Amino acid sequence: MIPLYKWPSTEAQERIKSKAYIDAGIQAKVAQIVEDVQENGDKALLCYTLIFDGCSLKKADLRVSEEEIEEAYQQVDADFLSYLRQAKENIFNFHLRQKRQDWLCEDETTGSYTGQIFRPLQRVGIYVPGGKASYPSTVLMTVLPAMVAGVPEIVMVTPPGKEGIIPPATLVAAKEAGATEIYRVGGAQAIAALAYGTDSIAAVDKIVGPGNIFVALAKKIVYGVVGIDMIAGPSEILIIGDGSVKAEYAAADLLSQAEHDQRARAILVTNNSLWAEEVRTALEQQLSALPRQEIARVSLKEFGAVIITESLEEAFAIANDVAPEHLELLLSEPQSYLEQVRNAGAIFLGPYTPESLGDYWAGPSHVLPTGGTARYASPLSVEDFCKRSSILNYSLAGLRFAIEPIEYLASIEGLFAHGQALSIRDKGEKNE
Repeated sequence: MIPLYKWPSTEAQERIKSKAYIDAGIQAKVAQIVEDVQENGDKALLCYTLIFDGCSLKKADLRVSEEEIEEAYQQVDADFLSYLRQAKENIFNFHLRQKRQDWLCEDETTGSYTGQIFRPLQRVGIYVPGGKASYPSTVLMTVLPAMVAGVPEIVMVTPPGKEGIIPPATLVAAKEAGATEIYRVGGAQAIAALAYGTDSIAAVDKIVGPGNIFVALAKKIVYGVVGIDMIAGPSEILIIGDGSVKAEYAAADLLSQAEHDQRARAILVTNNSLWAEEVRTALEQQLSALPRQEIARVSLKEFGAVIITESLEEAFAIANDVAPEHLELLLSEPQSYLEQVRNAGAIFLGPYTPESLGDYWAGPSHVLPTGGTARYASPLSVEDFCKRSSILNYSLAGLRFAIEPIEYLASIEGLFAHGQALSIRDKGEKNE
């Protein structure tokens, strides 16, 4: 049973704290893998693929061929392809609205101008979890923002099954979304290959996408050599409810996260104690019919919570402190409470917007900040695949106007050559 707490009890405050899962043994192993791939390239990739995935590959097998992708289309049914393409359209259109435009701003007095230009990254790596499972939704949510941004080289890596097979649904999704290269390699070794490059896989500029603890720690290690989107942790949801929405809806949404992982966090915060008990009862009823009930039970018991507050204001204070990946507002007038939300990866409003819509369909990427990082981080977006450069173009009049203040400010810092770089131009033009 999911535990029940009264706010602001010590137990409740302790339960909402984000607990980073750090295993020194795993950290050391990941560091070893990354170093091995950096030094030994494809040889190390093939070795670790055999160790961790139980799959014996040759160097030529690492890259997925076009023929294999074409065959994948023959192995998925018409409904899958139709629904995938509808989801793709929603996701594409949402991210199309995120594209930034170049801009310039002119000083009318001097004719000088400044501005910014936006350019896509040249080559990015997309990590998609795999092995025993298939995640075509993650393919769309990561590849499409890169494609909309205009990235010319979109490299997808995903772990193979024991027979070296990548699920057809994953391959079809990658082709539909616009991946330009696909490699059957996963784990920390895939991250290292993307960061440092091997004979088979050229290095990328940035790595994005969710993964297990090995993947997350590897991304942390290679950050600086390449860019990364975030270091993702277990999935999480926080629901604020006032009792106006059916209890079984809230229970279903809590379970949609709890079934992900034993360390997933599912938290309900409400000022309605009667409704809280109804949700707990509904949880037990729905759990009994859930295929992944054992995983969900551990998640709810060890990391979940139902918290009773005196007011909704207290509930929002808790939510902003947790900064959840997914925040659901199961309230009678959820839009009126948006101003109270400061920290959340994605916000779902009302009884008919379950978190699952965000995972598969609505449009925003489901790659979201976890573990409280929504305090400063944002969902994966087109901007993650672009960089911006500043533009400065000064006229002689603008230069002359700036000489005196820059010489003064530079002298305060003891950097006299900075001021001279302006004054020498002024003198040079006067001597013409």
